[in-house]
Amino acid sequence: MALSDTVRVDWRASLSLVGSVVRFLAVPLTFPTLLALYYGEDPLPFLVTILVAVGVGTLMQRLRPDPDLGHRDAFLMVALTWVAVPLVGMLPYLVAGQGTVAHPVNALFESMSGFTTTGATVLGEISFEQHSRSMLMWRQVTQWLGGMGIVVLMVAILPELSVGGARLMQEESPGLSVEKLTPRIRETARALWLIYIGLTVACFAVYFSLNLLGLAPNMGLYNAVAHALTTLPTGGFSPEARSIEAFTPIVQWAVIPFMILAGANFALFWYVIRGQPERLIRNAEFRSYLFAMGVVVTLLAGLLFLGFGLETIPENVDTIAGNAENSLRQATFQAAAIVTTTGYASMDFNTWSQSGQTILLLAMFLGGSAGSAAGSIKIIRWYVIQRSIRRELFSTVHPEAVEAVRVDDSIIDEETIRGLFVFTFVFLTIFALSTVLIFLDANRTGIALSTGEAMSVAVATLGNIGPGFGVVGPMNNFLPFSAPAKLYMVLLMWIGRLEILSVLVLFSPSYWRS
Repeated sequence: MALSDTVRVDWRASLSLVGSVVRFLAVPLTFPTLLALYYGEDPLPFLVTILVAVGVGTLMQRLRPDPDLGHRDAFLMVALTWVAVPLVGMLPYLVAGQGTVAHPVNALFESMSGFTTTGATVLGEISFEQHSRSMLMWRQVTQWLGGMGIVVLMVAILPELSVGGARLMQEESPGLSVEKLTPRIRETARALWLIYIGLTVACFAVYFSLNLLGLAPNMGLYNAVAHALTTLPTGGFSPEARSIEAFTPIVQWAVIPFMILAGANFALFWYVIRGQPERLIRNAEFRSYLFAMGVVVTLLAGLLFLGFGLETIPENVDTIAGNAENSLRQATFQAAAIVTTTGYASMDFNTWSQSGQTILLLAMFLGGSAGSAAGSIKIIRWYVIQRSIRRELFSTVHPEAVEAVRVDDSIIDEETIRGLFVFTFVFLTIFALSTVLIFLDANRTGIALSTGEAMSVAVATLGNIGPGFGVVGPMNNFLPFSAPAKLYMVLLMWIGRLEILSVLVLFSPSYWRS
């Protein structure tokens, strides 16, 4: 007899399904293994990880051979999956024993940052001299796997997860709802992943074509694959130490539309493919998403063009003030990278003025659309909050009137509205608390960190954005922080990826009681 929602959690069933996911990691690990053999590098780090994934995953599966997943079990399974997968993903770094990620805390940080598509790094040096090509490619693969959602992928390919698939997808990608594109949730998961794969292939094709045309000399086959794998998941990892600044302006322009697509609801592309492009144009969330990004671009471009956006001019960047193309490119690129939480950089925005950095900091709270690879609070929540506030103002003036909050043609129920307000409040509360903790720890360990920089660290990790300002700027890294601080940031990345409430519920006593 299956355990119902009124019965305590069946942790064996949850762990059994986590074992299925862990065991599957052996499949994507074959890619860097083959790459290591091709480049004459040591494949042992990946082979050891494959053995561990298969062995540990098989043992976990045996805890409950035929798991029957209840509502509470789904919370636990999804949360534990996003712990177990980064733990396995860190093993190649530890076995290789190269660079700063040879330390367990740093390896876990890098792995969690990869799978949650945060893009924050603790690599002291990003180069082929310090790290093998196959290891740097593994970083890219971790972000691609995490972009659309590991559990969504498992629902698409593992029969044992098809029964509770809708529940699992809802817990991994919380939003207003999981839109069922097909009669079966398993087919919906497959459709989303096929769209994701298709956009990744298109992204690679554009990047590599620019190289073949002689427009991007250093965007060869390796770099084209590596950056396609981290553009669509809004990840931001790059095997280039200077991120996208290392490439020509035309490459930077080419990256922008793919970041914007990655931050949009992938379900909308399903309708476009099926001959309903008007669904994309009429969608209120998509229009709000483009509007918000347009506002950020306009403000930044104006500041940069008029010369108010930069405190110092980097030597390797052409003049921006008075240069319409350069100021527009830098503003559009960074707006897209921050709003979609991709975290790429076309220049070091540590050189920007306080006003420019303030705009970027505020943009970090926007996020992309629900159903996308983006993180942070997300546009749909801000849209519903804005509509709710507007309704309250109307009701204050017209107390007898009854007005519903709508998104397109759908009425949003009061429970959902309350949930959106609760999430946003909890997000901002955790952000504020984390800012204080990070600031205090930085001062304790001798790191020169201003309040604004501490705020950027907190929102960059909780919102899965990646770079911040100052010591964690786009051309720097999170390595200087203490081990406890980095572990706390790992926690922030974890709960941020699962959008907080799905994790916090596990710490509620009522969750575990019958």
